[in-house]
Amino acid sequence: MKALLQRVRQASVRVDGQLVADISAGLLVFLGVNKFDSDASCKKLLDKVLAYRMFSDEQGKMNLNLRQVYGELLVVSQFTLVADTQKGLRPSFSSAGLPYESERLYEKFIHLASEVGVSVKAGRFGADMQVSLVNDGPVTFILEV
Repeated sequence: MKALLQRVRQASVRVDGQLVADISAGLLVFLGVNKFDSDASCKKLLDKVLAYRMFSDEQGKMNLNLRQVYGELLVVSQFTLVADTQKGLRPSFSSAGLPYESERLYEKFIHLASEVGVSVKAGRFGADMQVSLVNDGPVTFILEV
């Protein structure tokens, strides 16, 4: 499983021109699922996302995590994150999870986040989404499990 995290001041997702989800300060998480990912890798990645210190403390150092700053989480599915780009000029998606299993793990990630008390919103799995954001920093990291 792979997540591209962006620290944001605000972010939103639209589908067919309609607002699906929006957050204020927090993390925008683009989530990619590999074909060998499991419930365990889902939980492990979520734990890492929630504990990752990417918010500034009083001295301006990145020492605080999402929960410490009471930030929100916006999760957007993005299978292109798991593309193999090592060869040629066209990405290969042979390592991407099957749609049904990927959607299940995407929904599980969101459910687990809400279970631990994080304010979480989500895009629509498999939809053509327009994502808007105000990147804070910019601060962007890729996490993988």
